[in-house]
Amino acid sequence: MARVSSPGAPPLLAQVRETAEMIKVSHSVFALPFALAAAALAFRAEGSWSWATAGWIVFCAVCARTAAMAQNRLLDARLDAANPRTAARALPAGRVTRRFVAGLVGLASALFVLGAWRLNDLCLMLSPVALAWLLLYPYTKRFTALCHVWLGAALGLAPVGAWLAVRGAFVDMATPLLFGGAVTLWTAGFDLIYACQDADHDRAAGLKSVPARLGVAGALGAARALHAASVALLAAVYLVNPHVGALYGAGLAAAAALLLYEHSLVRADDLSKVNVAFFVLNGLVSLVFGALTIVDAL
Repeated sequence: MARVSSPGAPPLLAQVRETAEMIKVSHSVFALPFALAAAALAFRAEGSWSWATAGWIVFCAVCARTAAMAQNRLLDARLDAANPRTAARALPAGRVTRRFVAGLVGLASALFVLGAWRLNDLCLMLSPVALAWLLLYPYTKRFTALCHVWLGAALGLAPVGAWLAVRGAFVDMATPLLFGGAVTLWTAGFDLIYACQDADHDRAAGLKSVPARLGVAGALGAARALHAASVALLAAVYLVNPHVGALYGAGLAAAAALLLYEHSLVRADDLSKVNVAFFVLNGLVSLVFGALTIVDAL
């Protein structure tokens, strides 16, 4: 079986399997439905649908997330090793090598630029800016508690980029900017919930996070405020886009209900259901809202 070049490195195929788990490709479900929903509304405004463009949007979204997640794991390897909750992750545990993960960052970044080139000149021109924002995220927790918002904006770029991929110019930007803002606040909110698990570790390690600074109760309160503002931004799309109708409203109502249920599962004195709140419910928020918006637009 082929091996990477460094002595004693794990087998290459084993590293591929471990990396697929490490970067959680399945979690592309968070931003991708919002990107496709924005694309569907852009196609509606253009008056035609292109499966090729939709395919390249999916390709770019997956590549961008892969690059960002691999970069995060690479830069946080020592921090993860010192955190009991994350010490068993593939990189700190030695099941993948730093060289392999660094190569994945480079490959996924290059493929993202390739996909942007296949979409249009504007996307190609903006691709280095988007990549820089994504790849700089892991550094932010070293110097600002606004790292959660930076992460949110990284996902919030997806619907804006999808709109530009379809329209090819900065036209009718109110809808994608509202989508992008909503995804930014939604992501920052659920990242706050997830980060509550590491409040003590972050404080001890000198990392900046809202739970480390405000405590778990303060972070959960901030998450509720961010999610309320996110729903409000999505509701404001009705004011600027004539192509959203009843199904869009149904998706928005379902997303709001799921977020309310999410917040009912976590308390400052009980974080036992964080994984359900973070992974399952937020995946459902994106899938239900995205699917209904796409059907509405079509």
